[in-house]
Amino acid sequence: MNITQQISEFSAKISVATLPADVVERARELVLDLVGNIVRARHESDSTPSLLSSAKALGFDHGTARVFGDNATYGPAGAAFINSTLSHSLDFDDTHAAGTLHPGAPVIPAALAAGEMVNASGADVLAAIVAGYEVVCRTGLALPAGDHYQRGYHPTATCGVFGAAAAAGRVFGLDAAQIASALGIALSQSAGSLQFLVNGAWTKRFQVGWSCMSGLAAATLARDGFKGASEAIEGKHGFLRAYAPNPKPERVVENLGTVFELMATGVKPYPSCRYGHAGIDAVLALRAENNLKADEVEKVTYGLSNSGMLLVGAPADKKANPRNTVDGQFSGPFVLSVALATGQMGWDSYGLMQDPTVRGLLPKVHCEFDPEIEAEYPTNMSGKITISARGKTFTKKVTVPKGEPSNFFGADELKGKFMQLAQPSMGAAAAETLAKAILKIDTIRDINELMRLGKPLTH
Repeated sequence: MNITQQISEFSAKISVATLPADVVERARELVLDLVGNIVRARHESDSTPSLLSSAKALGFDHGTARVFGDNATYGPAGAAFINSTLSHSLDFDDTHAAGTLHPGAPVIPAALAAGEMVNASGADVLAAIVAGYEVVCRTGLALPAGDHYQRGYHPTATCGVFGAAAAAGRVFGLDAAQIASALGIALSQSAGSLQFLVNGAWTKRFQVGWSCMSGLAAATLARDGFKGASEAIEGKHGFLRAYAPNPKPERVVENLGTVFELMATGVKPYPSCRYGHAGIDAVLALRAENNLKADEVEKVTYGLSNSGMLLVGAPADKKANPRNTVDGQFSGPFVLSVALATGQMGWDSYGLMQDPTVRGLLPKVHCEFDPEIEAEYPTNMSGKITISARGKTFTKKVTVPKGEPSNFFGADELKGKFMQLAQPSMGAAAAETLAKAILKIDTIRDINELMRLGKPLTH
């Protein structure tokens, strides 16, 4: 049996009843985390107005499917596209460090939209989500992601379409051959570029949303008998060999069904590129431990891996002069300056782009390649901070940033993040009701019951 067939067989047969209890619990928590992102981005992301107006112009609003935080209804493809794009718009969604991607954004909205199409149970949707995580994360690991990045690809989008297709296919109840066909159709739609880094473009969030919608479309086509390419993952012209120079196809199915990559997925405490988080953790700790003040800081050095440098460290002149939210999300100097100046780094911190204290710190923060940190990659998105202040040197290495699986959020922290994101537009009572429903999603008879709980207080 080839790689594509094996992962398709796994996706077709997966069931909540046979999954380990910790995997089921973590899957619920990851859904909660992603939905909070969607609700907040629906009302506060800078790209949302143009996203919604264009979706309506394209006819995506003709249907009964739901977008969290929105009173309108959409067609299934539109709901998948919008929910997924919103989930990635704050850069606050979950991360799989070794795969260097965000698995939830393309997978969860595809499974939910497919569930609305067929009135699926919450248990089937949750099982499908687990399948989608395994497909997207394992595909990223097999590239491997570092080589993929060096070619300028964005793995959340390129790998995400396969996870979305597998998840939607499982919700539809497709057999292994049909899911394999869906993956073959998804292959024709795998796209995603890092070029957004040049000008702070909104294409990063768009291409993830499009991959989600494309995966849903692939599964729908396969369901209705449309024939997809075989050996989509490992074939001569398949995904792995076309998108990276030295892939390891066997990694896709290594320990499949016994080791769950979903459990290696972390959540974010800060709404910015994950490569900056070790630095933020270190800065906040040094600031608190030594009562450091922004005006005392002479220099900050942030040691990173090659991949970290690519995303948040270089080019130095651009990272030291962020001009918009996306620039800020991918600027090590900006997020570290904010953390030093304010003792926190949250969504509202992007309003400090022109703050004099932050601007004064930016030229003092330097990112550099650190062999010690490179040695941790890709297992950990580590970082090392060195601060010169008061004639002294303060240093802290963070190997495992807050929110990673071995340093995961507690239940109260996870719920607190969700409420912080959802409460402003939904109100406390409605947000609380939605959170409770998500955390028992696998007991819901019809997923539409959950989707109806995501309405905001106003338009």
